[in-house]
Amino acid sequence: MIVPILLLALGFVMLIKGGDWFVDGATGIARRFHLPELLIGATVVSIGTTLPEVMVSAGAAFQGSGSIAYGNAIGSIICNTSLIAALTIAIKPGPAARKSMALPVAFFFGAAAFYCAIAYFGGTFSRVIGILLLCIFLIYMISTVLRMKTTAASVETVMIEEEFGAMNSEESLEMYSGEDHVVESVREGTKDSLLKDILLLVLGAVLIAFGADLLVDNAIIVAEKCGVSEKVIGLTIVALGTSLPELVTAITALAKGHGSLSLGNIIGANLFNLVLVSGAAITINPFNVPASSTIAGINASLVIDIPVMLAVMLIMTVPTLFREKLSRWQGILLLGIYAAFCVVQFVI
Repeated sequence: MIVPILLLALGFVMLIKGGDWFVDGATGIARRFHLPELLIGATVVSIGTTLPEVMVSAGAAFQGSGSIAYGNAIGSIICNTSLIAALTIAIKPGPAARKSMALPVAFFFGAAAFYCAIAYFGGTFSRVIGILLLCIFLIYMISTVLRMKTTAASVETVMIEEEFGAMNSEESLEMYSGEDHVVESVREGTKDSLLKDILLLVLGAVLIAFGADLLVDNAIIVAEKCGVSEKVIGLTIVALGTSLPELVTAITALAKGHGSLSLGNIIGANLFNLVLVSGAAITINPFNVPASSTIAGINASLVIDIPVMLAVMLIMTVPTLFREKLSRWQGILLLGIYAAFCVVQFVI
């Protein structure tokens, strides 16, 4: 019993430190290239926090349980939005630039419309659908990279401005263009800083992934030793474990004053759950829409799960796009929806 408790504590430490490094690396990259934090959160950070889910769903698909990806994708989106994002919004709502949000939000609802059309009118996720979802992921990443190229400032110019004060970029470059050692110093400093940020990002992601695994595995052992039922373990420890990367990133980003990074991470992670997690699992092992329970003769997932998924994303994004800021009422409403959703899951 002592060893699992120690490993549980180690998992928490790895999560905390991993989240710290991950956020520092991501915000460092955003500053380095003068990119919006929300955009970095919706791409680089989201891929890092979604990778564990990709591995779990792909592994399940290889073992013949591809339909797990369906519940994993929809459940993760609901949890990410109405629990994790809702907590950060309710505690500390902040600004959110429409320009940075527009692309990931548009891609999410476009992918969701396609996903829902298959679920409601087809009922079968074929390999072709999986490949199309993966294509949407590639298009999104290419579009985002192209957008980053057009908005990113020159790294060299930025470093010269930081090094030599308030003079404008042209004056700085003109004054120091003849000084090869100065320009070379700026370039080397940029490379070193960028490599450090990338290293922090990668190490942070690895620590979060292993820390979450360590925490969940040993929490289950401790819970079983204490006589907690498998159902309660599944609905609490395991469910929380799949969302730990997003939760740790959101809390760390909020504590460090990077609310936009947290929002971008949630939106990006939700998109990747639909197109990357589901797309990979469907391509490996196509499946029909699972029907574990019904309401009035209709698949409960089509009546509750998908509508709730769409509703929570609409509540979080649409008012924010119009007002360019988050409001505490959004967080409180989303938390209420999540509580009601959990109660309904127990009832049905």
